[in-house]
Amino acid sequence: MSVKAFELVPAVERALLMGDKARINIECLECCGKNLYVGTNDCFIYHFLLEKKTTSKEKLTFSVQKQQHKYLGLKKPVNELKAASALNRLIVLCDNMIMLVNMLNLDPVQSGAKIKGVVTFTVNENPVNGDPFCVELGVISTKRRTIQIYMVYEDRVQIVKELSTPEQPSAVSLDGYFLCLALTTQYIIVNYSTGASQDLFPFDTEEKKPIVKRIGREEFLLAGPGGLGMFATAEGISQRAPVHWSENVTGAAICFPYVVALDEGFITVHSMLDQQLKQILPFKDGHILQDFEGKVILATMKEVYMLVPLPLERQVQDLLASQRVEEAIVLAEGVQRNIPKEKFLVMYRRILQQAGFIQFGQLQFLEAKDNFRKGQLDVRELISLYPLLLPSTSTFTRSHPPLHEFADLNHLAQGDQEKITKCKRFLISYLKEIRSTEVANGYKEDVDTALLKLYAEANHESLLDLLVSENFCLLVDSAPWLEKHKKYFALGLLYHCNGQDDAAVQLWVRIVKGELQDTTQPDLYEYVVDFLSFCSSQELIWKYADWALQKNQKVGVQIFTRRPVDKEKGGKLNPDDIIKYLHKYPQAVTQYLEHLVLDRKIQEEQFHTHLAVLYLDEVLQLRSQSDQHSEELNTARAKLRSLLQQSCLYRVQLLLGKIKDTDLNLECAILYGKLEEHDKALHILVHQLKDFQAAEDYCSWNSEGRDLSYRQRLFHMLLALYMDPAAANDTLEMAAVDLLNNHAEVFDAVRVLRLVPGNWSIQLLCPFLRGAMRESMHSKRMSQVALGLAKSENAIYKHEKLKYKGLINLSEKKGCQLCHNTFSEPEFVCYPNGILVHIHCAAKRNRDSASKQHFTNPKNHT
Repeated sequence: MSVKAFELVPAVERALLMGDKARINIECLECCGKNLYVGTNDCFIYHFLLEKKTTSKEKLTFSVQKQQHKYLGLKKPVNELKAASALNRLIVLCDNMIMLVNMLNLDPVQSGAKIKGVVTFTVNENPVNGDPFCVELGVISTKRRTIQIYMVYEDRVQIVKELSTPEQPSAVSLDGYFLCLALTTQYIIVNYSTGASQDLFPFDTEEKKPIVKRIGREEFLLAGPGGLGMFATAEGISQRAPVHWSENVTGAAICFPYVVALDEGFITVHSMLDQQLKQILPFKDGHILQDFEGKVILATMKEVYMLVPLPLERQVQDLLASQRVEEAIVLAEGVQRNIPKEKFLVMYRRILQQAGFIQFGQLQFLEAKDNFRKGQLDVRELISLYPLLLPSTSTFTRSHPPLHEFADLNHLAQGDQEKITKCKRFLISYLKEIRSTEVANGYKEDVDTALLKLYAEANHESLLDLLVSENFCLLVDSAPWLEKHKKYFALGLLYHCNGQDDAAVQLWVRIVKGELQDTTQPDLYEYVVDFLSFCSSQELIWKYADWALQKNQKVGVQIFTRRPVDKEKGGKLNPDDIIKYLHKYPQAVTQYLEHLVLDRKIQEEQFHTHLAVLYLDEVLQLRSQSDQHSEELNTARAKLRSLLQQSCLYRVQLLLGKIKDTDLNLECAILYGKLEEHDKALHILVHQLKDFQAAEDYCSWNSEGRDLSYRQRLFHMLLALYMDPAAANDTLEMAAVDLLNNHAEVFDAVRVLRLVPGNWSIQLLCPFLRGAMRESMHSKRMSQVALGLAKSENAIYKHEKLKYKGLINLSEKKGCQLCHNTFSEPEFVCYPNGILVHIHCAAKRNRDSASKQHFTNPKNHT
């Protein structure tokens, strides 16, 4: 493939250069700014002024004005010209001699600054000398195998280095301290400062013309074997792949990012970025190819041409137009360093966006997405390709000039439904990925609305995920679209997102009733109940509570039981109002009371009593309707007993009045227990129900949390029932034995032994006696432990008290600081400063005014 990177434009025509002199040939060229210098074979230098112009047809031309010409008087061809603009000098090689001439009038410098014996020379474009008014030259001398380094000033020249080479050099290029040389059989790089050299690769300069071209800092381009253009750094390595030239290349030039080469009949243009051939221009009789400050100039023997690069953007657009995306991006990235940063970013982003749309049209979605993200594409550009996806309120207009050639998705797919489907899947994935990133900032409504429409159309499972999370879908556009695709449940979610809960619930109720068909949410009735339980609108709750309860009391009551407590505390729903409302729904009111009493642990008598009465009514109703031993009745009685046992808030007398005339003896016993009428309760359990285990359990749970004396009283009361002589029988005696053996630790052993008949054997009461002894010993030992701990605590307290008071040493040798007599008794007064005095002396301390200052706040010690 080729790209038009350059145009060949005539610059100096034959007639302007030589008139009717047919024997004049062009030998060399130099260009500095608008100044073009031409050296000829008859020892003349011509000076032209070049002006770039554009015709009315956008065609580029050059206006050339001849300034003057000068004969050097040596009757030899002018071999090379180099401009030194800082010196206002032209460096001329003619007849193996370098001379300096004035750039303006072409007069030779009168000082006679010359270098003789020169084969060819090169200018150091990366000079090591810091003097701006000095030019460094690398010279191949006529002296065999010699290279010389010169400093050229305005009116003089100075040699600074001379070094020998292993073979005769024929071409040279200089960068800093590095000389790149073409020798007879090879290329080498020499550091003229250190003398170190590096062989590059072999090349026979006698068979082919060598090319040594500096292309950048410490990097050179060389004509290699096999028609290769080889790149080499000063370290002797290649960081770029070679370009493939023809075998007959005679010259090369650099116009970044291109390498231009000249052979017998063509000009070839290769990219330095990917080393590919980009353009071929026919050019016969080519003699010279050189680049000057970004300008590429060619010449035949008779005429001069300019190779003008096309604007980069045009080159990139040509590549994009031919769908050569990668080449366009590589070209744009390669010239980044030559373009101001802000301008480059604007251009580069647009190129990436265009590339993305080309790849999108080719269904290369991963590559397209990558370029859209890198190019910071306005996502609406992509959405606008899909008919009806942008909101009707959107004011978006596509970029101009356009980023692509597609009118819309139908135009792109040309009726291919599979292609349309793939494109829609891509847009779903792309929008889903970018909706929470900076890419969507400012366009969240457009993105989410488009995504909702795509989800609904494709029956995508993520539609509900979108609507239950934070979203910016526009109601005015999204609602008709969801209704069109029969997504009524999703439409309800959309209404909820927009604060229209009444409309949402109304829609869902219609689905539950079968008025609308939508199977998206199979358990929609439960969902509506759950939604209402978290709803903050009291009006909405009461509006649909009847519907929910009529459909299913057990589920419908969850509107109230699953409601967060903090919402009720806000004053919206009062439990008393709810209970009053639920009176016509027996199952629901029971569940709600269970929620208040058992789950929320509300300590209010009315709720506990109400729930207990409902439980009792249910038990009585079941006893009158079903078998006395049915599972349902047993479950109901178990619930009633559990509440009666655990709660202490219900009205016991009310319930007892309802139970007395029934055979609910166990429940009746529990109620007597709540009234502390334990004798009645135990009498029922022992003599009426004959349920000895229940009697033991009764004593256990009634004494739970009470002191030992209360617990003993209950168990002794039960034991007394068992041992009552009036009702004595073997069954009760065995129950008494079991009671004693199972709860030995509770009983007062002395009282028990006094009560036990003398005919009971020790073996019969062995477990009780062991337990009683163990409990007695345990109590004694625990008392001893408690006493020991108390003594230890007392010792610690005394120790702390002594530490607080401090220790005072008193002996017979110490005397009172007031009377100076010794202490005969361990009674004294100690002042804060440590002075000890008698008690009677301290009482007289006010007599001495000095002692008032010296002794204060005494403490008595004995």
